[in-house]
Amino acid sequence: MMGAVYLVSLLLGIGCMLLLDRRFRLFFWHDAAAAGLVTAAGVGFLLLWDAAGIGAGVFLSGDSAISTGILLAPELPLEEPVFLVFLVLCTMVLYTGAARLIRGPGRDRG
Repeated sequence: MMGAVYLVSLLLGIGCMLLLDRRFRLFFWHDAAAAGLVTAAGVGFLLLWDAAGIGAGVFLSGDSAISTGILLAPELPLEEPVFLVFLVLCTMVLYTGAARLIRGPGRDRG
């Protein structure tokens, strides 16, 4: 079980972000198609960035007692794309929430 702590933590974080998103209709619950496209593009870009870093020898997966140890590709652990989904989702929930706060009450369009 220790080997899945990081993955489970990431999935719980994604679940919490989605609950926050649902409560305030910020990203996926505001426009699911656009949110899906933004998430896929963001994760795709960041995976390409990771691939470049791995190819250059900059990014190494290493060993950790809290990760699964499953590699999707050389130096690309299973947890990495899950983390990238969390990163994009967290960023967009924060961005859309901040934009809503800046616009003020009653101005949810835009």
